[in-house]
Order: sequence, then C-alpha cells, then structure tokens
Amino acid sequence: MYLDHFALREPPFGLTPNTDFYFGLPPHEEAQEVLRVALASGEGFIKVTGEVGTGKTLLLRKLLTELAVEYQLAYLPNPYLTPDELRRALALELGISVSSHELAATDAIQHRLISLHKEGRKVILLLDEAQAIPDATLEAIRLFGNLETESSKLLQVVLFGQPELDERLAQPGLRQLRQRITFSYRLRPLLLDETRAYLEYRTKISGHKGSPLFKPGAVRLLWRAGRGVPRLINILAHKSLMLAYGKGAYTITPSHVRAAIMDTDDVVHRSGGWFAWFLLLLCASAAFWWFRGAL
Repeated sequence: MYLDHFALREPPFGLTPNTDFYFGLPPHEEAQEVLRVALASGEGFIKVTGEVGTGKTLLLRKLLTELAVEYQLAYLPNPYLTPDELRRALALELGISVSSHELAATDAIQHRLISLHKEGRKVILLLDEAQAIPDATLEAIRLFGNLETESSKLLQVVLFGQPELDERLAQPGLRQLRQRITFSYRLRPLLLDETRAYLEYRTKISGHKGSPLFKPGAVRLLWRAGRGVPRLINILAHKSLMLAYGKGAYTITPSHVRAAIMDTDDVVHRSGGWFAWFLLLLCASAAFWWFRGAL
C-alpha cells in the first residue's frame, strides 16, 4: 500500500469512527458544547442530527469516552428495538437483570435510577441512528424520560440521527416527545478551510512530516466533490493517495482527485453537470430550428 511511500504509520482516512483521529472541527466542537450545557443543566431530551457521514457516530464515541467518569452511561447502538427489547437493553446497561414482564422491568429500572441518583450519579441514555427507532419504542423512551424527582430528571436522553429524525418528530403522534426536546444541534458540512485543516491533521497524526500532501487545488476539488462531508472526503482522499502512489507522485494534485471522483458514488461529478447543460442546450437548439422549419 501507500504507507511507506508517503512515510505514514497507518492509513489516515479510514471510515471506521476512531476517537484517536478526532480533530475538534468547529461543527463537532459546537455540538459538544451544546451537549455539555444541556447535560449539565439536567435537561431531559437532547437531539443531534446531521446528514450521513457528517461525524455523528464519532461525536457519540467521543462523548462516551469523556463522560464515562462523570456520568452513568447507557449506550444503545441498535435502533431496531421493540419497547420490551429496549427495556431489557437499558436494564443490562444499568447492570440489572429483569423479567420479561413489562411492569416489573420498568419498576426495576426506576429503582435503579433512584439508587444511582442518591449516589450522585446522573444517568444518560445515548441512542444512535434514532431516525430508525419505531414509534412505539420512541414512546417508551419518552415515558422513561418522565421519571424524575421533585427537582431533577432521573434519566437524560440524547438522540443522534439523520435529518429524517426531524421529519419523524414532526408527526402529530410524536408531538409529546418533540415538545420535551429542549436542546438541538444540526451538524453542518465542513467549510473549505476546515477541510484543508482536517486533511493536514489526519496525515500528520498518521506520521507524515513536512509540507502538506494535498495541493491547494486538490483540496478545493476534493471539498467541492465531497460537499464538505467528512466521510466522502475520507473516501476521496484515500483513493487519491492510492492513485498518486500508483503514479510515483509524492503530492496529491487535482488530476488525482478527479480520477478518484470518477470512481466514487454519491459525490459531485462536475463534468456530469456540464454534460447535462450541453444536452439541454442541444435540445433547445434543435427545437428552435424545427420551429423555424415548420413556419
């Protein structure tokens, strides 16, 4: 592979969320600040949304690492749970065994939450891919969010999901849950300067020393094609490094990125846009001459 060629210790643009590569990009830092404020204030429901690949899962894993000392965390990565499965999964995360009976399970969880509260431990339930959670399970989550003392919530819930989560919550049947969400944050794509800093940080933490591997023109093209989405940027950057290595180049130029773009789905193919406009103009021209001939 290209690691030795570019003097890298490990691949800099893997797709698996890895907190060792966390950079602290402005959108992620802003989201973390919103979460810290919301959790410190004891709010019941918090929501973080973002398009596919914007770094929601990485942000969640970063939170799991940082909050584990201060909070009792319950992390449920699987959204496809029935209400009963949710109760059992939450019970396991809290370190208790429960029966299959709904009322008994709920009572056991409530008693455990009260016990943790008396110990001074706040409990946070973190749910990934929340846009896929069934309505009945969302209602069960809302009911758990109702558990409280006279002064504070026994359980705080953080929902991470794609923008479709907002569409789900806009449904009349979920208005009670929607009204309980007091803090929300929408992860945005990266700006050009943020993308440049992101690429440089990733390559440096992977072992590269010296001037940036990606030429300014390559960075701009990569950012535009990837729409500022970190996952797409990673894919294009990895392929560009492979292409440069194959040609014996030691820096990434726009030509390498263009070749990577042609081999990647779900990115902006600029040439495709020009081709579409060309076809449109060609059809318009043909229609014009046809009308002239008909007259």
